[in-house]
Amino acid sequence: MKPSPNLLLIGIDSLRRDHMSLYGYERLTTPHIDRYSAGGVTFEQAFSPSVPTTSGYGSMFTGMDCFGTDVVALRHKGGLGEHLTTLAELLEASGYESTCVGFQGNPASRGFRNYLQYEGWGSAAEGQSPKAERLNEVAIPELKRLAAGSDPFFLFLRHMDPHSPYLPPTPFMRIFYDGDEFDPENDSLKPVYEFAPFADYFRSWFPEGVTDKEYIIAQYDGAIAYMDACIANIFETLRSLDVEEETLVVITSDHGETLHDHDCYYDHHGLYDCTLVVPLVFRLPGVVPENVRVSDYCQLKDLMPTVLELMGIESDIAFDGRSLVPRMHGRRREPEPEFYITEATWMRKHGWRTPEWKLIHALEPDFHFKPEVELYNLIKDPEEYINLADSEPDVVAMLEKRMQKHIRRRESETGRTNPMYTNLDWHGKGTGPFTSSRQAYEALHIGDRNVAQKLQAGEKTKE
Repeated sequence: MKPSPNLLLIGIDSLRRDHMSLYGYERLTTPHIDRYSAGGVTFEQAFSPSVPTTSGYGSMFTGMDCFGTDVVALRHKGGLGEHLTTLAELLEASGYESTCVGFQGNPASRGFRNYLQYEGWGSAAEGQSPKAERLNEVAIPELKRLAAGSDPFFLFLRHMDPHSPYLPPTPFMRIFYDGDEFDPENDSLKPVYEFAPFADYFRSWFPEGVTDKEYIIAQYDGAIAYMDACIANIFETLRSLDVEEETLVVITSDHGETLHDHDCYYDHHGLYDCTLVVPLVFRLPGVVPENVRVSDYCQLKDLMPTVLELMGIESDIAFDGRSLVPRMHGRRREPEPEFYITEATWMRKHGWRTPEWKLIHALEPDFHFKPEVELYNLIKDPEEYINLADSEPDVVAMLEKRMQKHIRRRESETGRTNPMYTNLDWHGKGTGPFTSSRQAYEALHIGDRNVAQKLQAGEKTKE
């Protein structure tokens, strides 16, 4: 028995919560995670309010909001600020050995002792891509090595299967689809092929001639199911090594995914809930209660303080997030039902979300030619398709006022300007803010999947 619990953090990139059977999805996409999660606590309203990857993991690994991290953009310039202590840094200082699998080079990955890589994308020549099996080939030997050591360990696994390109191996590519994906009478993918910024990228991994959007969505679901089957191998390894009882397992995601929603095709941009809401599960036998589901709102910034409390590790860090442990045991924790939301992926927008309302305010024109202001009633219109900004100007004004008050408060508390206002080259084009949607549309282009992979890794590319 090690002196402190181990930590296994499973971060699943682009995992959309409402496509998990754990959260009631009609397709059985996550049976192994469902079963494993029953031994712990599942949070039903967890949010990643600052998308995408770099800002999402930045919050997860520091316990801070975007004002605290000063990170909002996928293409964040430089590393994390020296004012921050990452979870890996803190655990290393507490006697842990830490390993990061599949996330080297991202600013949010700072502080691990060991970095291991695997092929998380796949080439065009390979076709279907066994991403999770490749992760297991690296992660399972490392898990065995860490478990055999005398020090407690922190192992972070960054899964990529739900991230496009969606390429689950056989038989997962067809377990949720029995139609004709090449039906010439089906034109549901026509607008996808007509969206010039992404069309070349999609053609690099869509089967040639595919016409049915339901086939692409089934590939996403199949990728989740395939990954879930591979994660079962991780769970089994924990059991076989006899360390399951002394290992805190956390399952979450950096953000969700847009499929055929809101014209934000097969990506993770747009401040809609399909992108903001993420899974969050904690399991540690004897410490985390079993078979508990919590419906309170929480955010990725709450993960680090929760992990530290569960593991009995003290810190003098003034986190923006707060521990979720009280809610695990049915005790009161003051809710945070409304919060600031940001995006600097392919559009630069921010907004304010309450249980009833969602305000989205563009800080520059976007490449989807969307209106500057969007307002949605989340109770009457949970899928966010009816923009009420013009018909409810008083609600827009009220939410804008609350958002600006929050911005001023956090700027004062941190002594820094809102990073949404300072990251003006968030797109990496060197042009500053876009002045028109047409300019954005013509500038933002993904080529093949190799270009997309470099963008995800933060590398500069020439097109």
